[in-house]
Amino acid sequence: APITALLSSSAKLITGDIKYAPTDGLPSLKKAIIRYMEEIYDKVVEPENIIVSEGAKQSIYNAVFTLCDHNDEVIILTPYWVSYPEIVKMCYGVPVIVTPEDGGFHPRMEDIEEVVGSYTKLIIVNSPNNPSGVMYSEEFIAELVDFCERKGIYVIMDDIYHRLIFDGKKPISAYRFTDKDIENSKLIVINGVSKAYGMTGFRIGWTVAPRKVVEVMTNVQAQITSHASVISQAAAEGALTGVQSVIESLRLTIQNNRDVMMEELGTFSGIHVQKPDGTFYCFPDFRAYNSNSVELANFLLKKALVVTVPGKEFGMEGFLRLSYAGSVTDITEGIERIKWALDPESPNDIYIGDRKLIRDWL
Repeated sequence: APITALLSSSAKLITGDIKYAPTDGLPSLKKAIIRYMEEIYDKVVEPENIIVSEGAKQSIYNAVFTLCDHNDEVIILTPYWVSYPEIVKMCYGVPVIVTPEDGGFHPRMEDIEEVVGSYTKLIIVNSPNNPSGVMYSEEFIAELVDFCERKGIYVIMDDIYHRLIFDGKKPISAYRFTDKDIENSKLIVINGVSKAYGMTGFRIGWTVAPRKVVEVMTNVQAQITSHASVISQAAAEGALTGVQSVIESLRLTIQNNRDVMMEELGTFSGIHVQKPDGTFYCFPDFRAYNSNSVELANFLLKKALVVTVPGKEFGMEGFLRLSYAGSVTDITEGIERIKWALDPESPNDIYIGDRKLIRDWL
């Protein structure tokens, strides 16, 4: 976390002024979010368009709970973050999973249009995408926003990774592609401090939406968590108003880690992986070794002591999500262990710590 976030939260603690706060967020934090929206999204919003929650996950849940009636359909693009379908089902909605016909990670409008019907209430978009790291094209975002505005379908932009993008790419503001003002638009933007500022444990996210949506989300949140922790809100304000070079420093570190991960996976026979445009994940295809991703992930955990996440949970069987958020050593050792466990051409023994392990299953 940035030092400004730590100092801001500790100053709040030292004062002892830790009391109930407005359900929709501290006014000073909302002011910082307004400035962030102007600088990053080139969008002027009002305090009434913002609600602060316990992380972007709660923001998404509150938004879906607010917008969905029983059996309303929510379009989710494959591969998707594991929580999207579960959140929709918890809100008594129906997840409609859209998988690109070409087998890739980038959605296509024609696939989305095929499943839109009278029960379609909203679409959730996460770009750059968890788990694939793929950043959706400007043309796709423009076409999707225009389509949703014409059809009266809400579109939730989960922008939590939008500052962690690589190779000179720039964040895409979906507001550029609508001519409607924020009160009449179907566009909802969700963000937070967890990823760009490395503040996952502080649990601060926010939603920018029409006032009528924020009003209902505030009523929902009032009955769940009351409001986000004022200590964490102070930390988030410190991050947003402090020196912003911390984001670029983190982004460069993760981009270097991405390059190391791609180089390591490039030596792995049978593995196919698309180079991520952002986030700190990649999503290799391991079907050459095992098409059952849950079985494979459990095998790698048991034999190689490497944690992966099965692709089945993201809507794509046979893939594994790998993270490169750790150190370069973590990445190189992790891939070395996976190769040792799966690739018959790799050495038959390996040291994990001071333990020598012998492969006896290939």
